Amino acid sequence: MRIMRVEKTLVSTNRIDSFGHRPLLVVQDKPGGTRSVAVDAVGCVPGDWVICVGSSAAREAAGSKDFPSDLTIVGIIDSWNPEG
Repeated sequence: MRIMRVEKTLVSTNRIDSFGHRPLLVVQDKPGGTRSVAVDAVGCVPGDWVICVGSSAAREAAGSKDFPSDLTIVGIIDSWNPEG
């Protein structure tokens, strides 16, 4: 699991059918870090600190072992101070 911050919504009108209408969000593990795309399974908004899972856990969290995701948001963190 990884702690990441939601940066913004990713709008993609062309996608494979198995994605359905699940939201895609741009996330970062630290400011200025590498951006990743995550499937939102819990209903996040930009600015939220979230818990993400990858690999086969990401596919199951998104809804199915056949789901084409390698990063899925599974929780919203209520309180988090990234500075320590």
